[in-house]
Amino acid sequence: MRADAFSRLVGLIGFGIGGFYLEERSPLLVRELISADIRLWVFPTAGAIVGLLLGPYISTHPARAIRKLLGQTSTHVLIVGLIGLVTGLMVAALLVWPLSTLPSPFSQLLPSACALLFSWLGITVFVSRRMDLLKIFRINEKDPVLDTDNVSGDIAGVLLDTSTIIDGRICDISKCGFIAGPIIIPRFILDELQHIADSSDHERRRRGRRGLDLLNQLKQQSVLKVTITDLDVEGVREVDSKLVMLAKELGVKIVTNDYNLNKVAELQGITVLNINDLANAVKTVCVPGEILEVKIIQEGTEDRQGVGYLNDGTMIVVDNGKSLINKKISVSVTKVLQTSAGRMLFANLE
Repeated sequence: MRADAFSRLVGLIGFGIGGFYLEERSPLLVRELISADIRLWVFPTAGAIVGLLLGPYISTHPARAIRKLLGQTSTHVLIVGLIGLVTGLMVAALLVWPLSTLPSPFSQLLPSACALLFSWLGITVFVSRRMDLLKIFRINEKDPVLDTDNVSGDIAGVLLDTSTIIDGRICDISKCGFIAGPIIIPRFILDELQHIADSSDHERRRRGRRGLDLLNQLKQQSVLKVTITDLDVEGVREVDSKLVMLAKELGVKIVTNDYNLNKVAELQGITVLNINDLANAVKTVCVPGEILEVKIIQEGTEDRQGVGYLNDGTMIVVDNGKSLINKKISVSVTKVLQTSAGRMLFANLE
């Protein structure tokens, strides 16, 4: 706030002085319509008001945006960008002499335009190809905020989304060592969790608070490093879109159990670790003809069907089991159906 106030004061003085110079160079029509005494008050006053209002927007606000951008950019990207800038300026310098021999006004405009163009091209090309350049010099790019290697997506770590944190199974998965690399949680995911925890809806508030408790448990018990990062994606408001773009920028994987996020990320070439897929993969394998014991707990959708569940949560539909609700019986598996929602078994009474 002090910087904004100071910039407003400087803007007030600077634009006020500019108003005096503008009054001296005002068009003849203005001089005829407005007397000199009024102009000496109107122009400086108008300039001072404009400077007071626009001071922070032309000084401190751009400076903060640039500082934030530089803070989120790795050292290697800054160095490569600087090299690209110098290279672009050198190429532009070689073209200054032939361009200056052109007739006016091209001799005045084209050298400056050429310098701007090649500076932009140098920065863009060098930054976009920085991985190849760093590999040539055998330098591994590390992110100073995350302390992770961005060259290899296999060891760069994983990003967690909100649904994964609330789900809670990530705590056990991380302790078992199925995830390689550090666990990265963006600040905007924490903000969404806090927003859910502060919701007026009781169920949403309960889920949000559960997510915050599980996140604290994850940081304390995980064998992997859990990092909270302030990296953000400017111009994007949707949390899932931010997560996908950040994963693409960092070259990391996303851990989720959200079906829609899974599909969107895969369409953009991002590797997704789906907790539901992992749970389905490690469920007990059942084959037709196998004998199981199951307790029928409810009616099925079809006539005479009963429904029960195995210990791992797999649903089993038993033909002619409707009359055996709340009884534990032996059944013979007849069919195994794998769906996107999980594994489903069909069985007859043994």
